[in-house]
Amino acid sequence: MHGLNLLSDLAVVMIISGITTIICHQLKQPVALGYILAGFIIGPYTPPFMLVHDEDSIKTLGGMGVVLLMFSLGLEFSLRKLTRVGLSAFVAALLEIVLMIWIGYEIGRGFGWNLMDSVFLGAILSISSTTIIVKALAELGKSREPFAEIIFGVLVVEDILAIILLALLSGFAQNGTLDTGNILGEMVKLAVFFVVVLVAGLIGVPRLFAFIAKFKSDEMLLVAALGLCFGTAFVASRLGYSVALGAFLIGAVIAESRQIHRIEALTAPVRDMFSAIFFVTIGMLIDWKMLVAYAWPILILSLVVVVGKVATCSFGVFVGGKDLRTSFRVGMGLAQIGEFSFIIAALGLSLKVTSDFLYPIAVAVSVVTTLVTPYLIRGSDGAVGWLERKVPQPILQALSVYTAWISSFGQGQASPLTLLMRRMGWQLLIDLLLTVGIFALGAWVGGWNEAYLPAAIRLPQVHDSLVWAAVMIVAAPIYLASFRKVKAMGMLLGEICIPLGAGGRPVETARAVISQVFVLVSLVVMTVTTILLSATILTSLESLVMLLLVVIVAATIFRSILLRLYSRAEVALHETLVQLPLLRPEEVPALHELLREAELETLEIPAESAVALRKLREIPLRSQTGASIVAIERSGERLVNPGPDEVLRPGDRVLLLGQAEQLPGARDLLLSTST
Repeated sequence: MHGLNLLSDLAVVMIISGITTIICHQLKQPVALGYILAGFIIGPYTPPFMLVHDEDSIKTLGGMGVVLLMFSLGLEFSLRKLTRVGLSAFVAALLEIVLMIWIGYEIGRGFGWNLMDSVFLGAILSISSTTIIVKALAELGKSREPFAEIIFGVLVVEDILAIILLALLSGFAQNGTLDTGNILGEMVKLAVFFVVVLVAGLIGVPRLFAFIAKFKSDEMLLVAALGLCFGTAFVASRLGYSVALGAFLIGAVIAESRQIHRIEALTAPVRDMFSAIFFVTIGMLIDWKMLVAYAWPILILSLVVVVGKVATCSFGVFVGGKDLRTSFRVGMGLAQIGEFSFIIAALGLSLKVTSDFLYPIAVAVSVVTTLVTPYLIRGSDGAVGWLERKVPQPILQALSVYTAWISSFGQGQASPLTLLMRRMGWQLLIDLLLTVGIFALGAWVGGWNEAYLPAAIRLPQVHDSLVWAAVMIVAAPIYLASFRKVKAMGMLLGEICIPLGAGGRPVETARAVISQVFVLVSLVVMTVTTILLSATILTSLESLVMLLLVVIVAATIFRSILLRLYSRAEVALHETLVQLPLLRPEEVPALHELLREAELETLEIPAESAVALRKLREIPLRSQTGASIVAIERSGERLVNPGPDEVLRPGDRVLLLGQAEQLPGARDLLLSTST
């Protein structure tokens, strides 16, 4: 009976949505407006009776729409784009959230609301709706414009900051103070989650899809992509994060695979169906009685959201280094609130610190601002043109000078030693977060019941020791590689601190002292960190010391094997990150008939490669794999169609030409450390 009710509910949702969207399309209105109107018609607050039987099931399906919309955003917004707009997005999101919280708080106090209502109102008004903006930009055909990339970057940063904001609000609501330790803990956990998903995903996911693509089955590709999407969203939810954040991260990882365009095309119909249901569920939340009762606060807050977000977001993007036109277009695209605002409002109700009217007001403001979002995006060009005509030229010139000044930062070249030191520092930080993630997984497994073990060793001490040993086996390659990096950083630090002069032996001695002190301090930090992390699994210090000695001996014996494993993982990650992004089908020019089966791939020649410093004629690339090197990029210069006497050098980026089945063998040959 439940299945029949759900079927009838879906039929009602889709039929009425189809009718309303056709009407909106004929009136040249946004399709999202039709979905929201359909939700209002079939919702529980619209007389004479409710047209759906199982509202919770419809909302669950709408939640899947959020996941798929964010997954789709990740597919379009790759990690390369995120790093390109990172600074502007972070500055804009941080300034917007801080200013909107303050504005919302002051307005709440102006309405005569209590402290908690005002604080939560500010938080509700501070977070823009990712799903609504993604849908609006896609519908208007602007999702691939430069300003849209900045909008997506701001939305991603906002979702990250919103998780920290939720932790802050929880502590403030319960204790009346800000728990700094809790906030720092949330930030560390969030960083660990990011690094584990991105590193593990970038190593494994592109290779998984390359394997699946060999079967030439769209069905297998679609099922694998959706499995990763919902699986990562589920893990994020279990860890206390937004399902949307998990879906976006795995989408950004999949965007680095060579099958990205097929995956986008396959998931688009599924996304459109469930995103339609999501917008219907927003319409179902509209209570016309509440709209009448709180009409003035809703109108005032809607106006504040539109004006405040346009101003604060535009200001933040401009401060981050973008020009006035781009900044204003970004601000007009972020002028609404959505799903995260509902979560914040629901948190206040669950903690019983906010009034009952706050949640329906948040819903109403979200609906109003959602309706105006497409018009703001569509009219942004005209508004920018009007602004440029009205603002005096001296002010525009001064703003342009500021933009150029900010853009000049980071263009200066640091010394090679400093750059190498910085790169190793980031690698050590990533290794640390990966290690924390491995121990966190071990602690979770350690909490299992020992019943899955054989009866002979079914003891808590044995169980914990086995889990800890498994964790150390997985983490051992990271430890060994990190220690090697620490030793290299110690040598670099000595050279940076004491430049080469006329000194002679005293200089070398001082460098050695600095290097050894750095290595010793780092070793102590690694040991203390390991002990603290191990305490989450092992409770006995004696067992820890004994097992640690065993692991050190074993790691010394199998050192070369463990380092080789780490090196392979590092090379795999490097391959994914250095390959050129694929062109979309509509961006690819028409190719000659003979080249239709050919594919291109780029990779960088590592220093340890066996082909480094060898001539092209000496490398059996064509005879063994069938692929060819058609271009080389070296120190900013490009050599097209290199001759047979050209020497490959470490750091060269080469462009390979061949069929899909030839390129993996060519890649292995060029990256191999042995002939």
